[in-house]
Amino acid sequence: MAKANITKRTVDSIQPSDRDQFVWDTDLSGFGLKVTPAGRKVYIYQYRIAAPGAADRTPAKRYTIGKHGALTPDQARKRAEQLAGMVANGIDPRQSEIDRHAAENEAKQAAAEKARLEGDLAFENIAALWLDHYEHEKGRRPSSIRQAKLVVDKHLKPRLAHKPLPHIGRSDLQPIIDAIPVVQKGMRRAVFAYASVLFGWAARRGDIPANPLADMEKPVAPKPRDRVLSDVEVLAVWNAAASVSEPFDSFFRLLILTGQRRGEVAGMAWAELDRATTTWTVPADRAKNGVAHIVPLSAPVVAELHRLSKAAQKGKGIQDENKWPKVGLVLTTTGKTPISGITKAKSALDAAVPKSGESGPLPGWRIHDIRRTVATGFQRLGIRFEVTEAVLNHISGAKGGIAGVYQRHDWKDEKRAALEAWARHLRELASPAEQDDVVSLDAVKRSA
Repeated sequence: MAKANITKRTVDSIQPSDRDQFVWDTDLSGFGLKVTPAGRKVYIYQYRIAAPGAADRTPAKRYTIGKHGALTPDQARKRAEQLAGMVANGIDPRQSEIDRHAAENEAKQAAAEKARLEGDLAFENIAALWLDHYEHEKGRRPSSIRQAKLVVDKHLKPRLAHKPLPHIGRSDLQPIIDAIPVVQKGMRRAVFAYASVLFGWAARRGDIPANPLADMEKPVAPKPRDRVLSDVEVLAVWNAAASVSEPFDSFFRLLILTGQRRGEVAGMAWAELDRATTTWTVPADRAKNGVAHIVPLSAPVVAELHRLSKAAQKGKGIQDENKWPKVGLVLTTTGKTPISGITKAKSALDAAVPKSGESGPLPGWRIHDIRRTVATGFQRLGIRFEVTEAVLNHISGAKGGIAGVYQRHDWKDEKRAALEAWARHLRELASPAEQDDVVSLDAVKRSA
């Protein structure tokens, strides 16, 4: 075992041989130089740590200080002195180095996990990713997509925005449900349902271990509405519509005549209407169920559209009511967007109902009740259930499941007959009270 004062001259003078060579410093015990057959020169420190309670010292251990060139002999010696001090205090340098590296790796992993939790797994980021998947992965109904966005933006994100998804539990979600008034059963149910879909999706991806809503109590479902307007009430709404500002008067009449959804009627475009065939095609991207829908237009609807067409073309010097516009919206106050403020318009309608002379204030009714009223009216007129479903563009019932796969009849003629029968019924309701107003059903009949 060679010994020498380890200096630069000593290190430079040693030549490699066919096996490892060791040179131990004469001044600092344990400090040495290792020279490999390839000529690599490495500073080392050799030491022993006595095991607690052991009579003999443990086998020697070697600690690699560093490569010659990266360190000078003086720098290596200084490090060896530090290591000797650790050994004197009972600290194992190698184990200390292992522990230090482990701590550094643990700190890096913790920092990376924190960054992931605060970044990729922050609720607002996961929610945005889920909404994108929810909208585009399957053929979701537009109304379902809108509802999902409303639940996230209005109810979930304000309370959970930056919170990491794995840290969200029942104690975070229950207050969100509780913040919605109990009387709003439908919204409480919707928030719970869409939140459950979101967290279930995240659990299947491995972002969270489990869906926290799985063990939560589901809010009570709202009682299905069964409000149907009587004939007297339908006539009252029809007549009261004359007191509502344009084009909301036409909006309410078209709802009653067609039985279509309020959003579909409100967004009606001239390009969707065919004067020659007297049909209205609701495109798939505007239909609630995502299925394009053809609505035959009865004579009163055509008359209503004639009136709207004349009003739309008046400023353009066009007065041919038989030619409807090719572009633009049918019901609009701006000329660029569908009508808004429908809730305000309904309040004005409700206020006008008692003044119509047909009825007192209508108790507890909503615009959507008109569709149920039309469906009930069809039933009273003896119209087949399948035809009613076709008019309303429902994909449940007769058109749902396996029956819908094989039942491809479009009920085109039956739908037209049903809507014309409904229009006749409405005219008969109005006939006892002959009116000169353009909005009366008899007047519409005469102008058709």
